[in-house]
Amino acid sequence: MDKSEMAKVERYLRQTFANASIRVVGRPKKTDSAEVYIGEEFLGVLFVDDEDGDRSFNFTMAILDTDLED
Repeated sequence: MDKSEMAKVERYLRQTFANASIRVVGRPKKTDSAEVYIGEEFLGVLFVDDEDGDRSFNFTMAILDTDLED
């Protein structure tokens, strides 16, 4: 995932979720994925999928049960 793709996905996420604090950051030693943050808070990992010649991006976010406590 190059910087151009990260910037495009970042713009898409910011627009979709109406949140200008979303950041897509490259991962050290990984070229097939990036990390997603809101401010300094880690949200999840964005993976590139090139299956069948169609390029897509998959966002994976784990929600812990402790995060759901009031």
